[in-house]
Amino acid sequence: MKELLDVESAIRREVGARLFTVLAWIPERGALRRVHSSHPGQYPVGGEKTVEVAKGWLATCIEGRRPYLGADRAAVREIFADHELIESLGCGCVINVPVVEEGRVLGVLNLLDAEGSYDEASVAAAVTLAPLAVPALRQAVGAGEGR
Repeated sequence: MKELLDVESAIRREVGARLFTVLAWIPERGALRRVHSSHPGQYPVGGEKTVEVAKGWLATCIEGRRPYLGADRAAVREIFADHELIESLGCGCVINVPVVEEGRVLGVLNLLDAEGSYDEASVAAAVTLAPLAVPALRQAVGAGEGR
């Protein structure tokens, strides 16, 4: 989706990211479906993951509609089952930002970069860019669930 390429460009310009993905939230299945990826070979569009790892992440990003900052490799390892692949791409920190429209979580922006690259200012910048993904995620969520 071209809109998500524009979001990726804005994220790279304003915050920075070695790896950037956008996941649509499918509440009926408690799943996240990848709708955009800067690394489609490793993280293909259409891939899904159920949110069973790190219940604290689910409570923060999906239920709480708040961003998550994992500032180091230990935090990445705690949240992601695929942390070895993430580390092989040179990533050791993460920002996850829920994309919300009218109180409903449509999905999540995932920004990953070298350990130590992100701080609270990075999170704030990413949060301001999240609304750019609303139209594309609204479309992705609606199309994926037959709405």
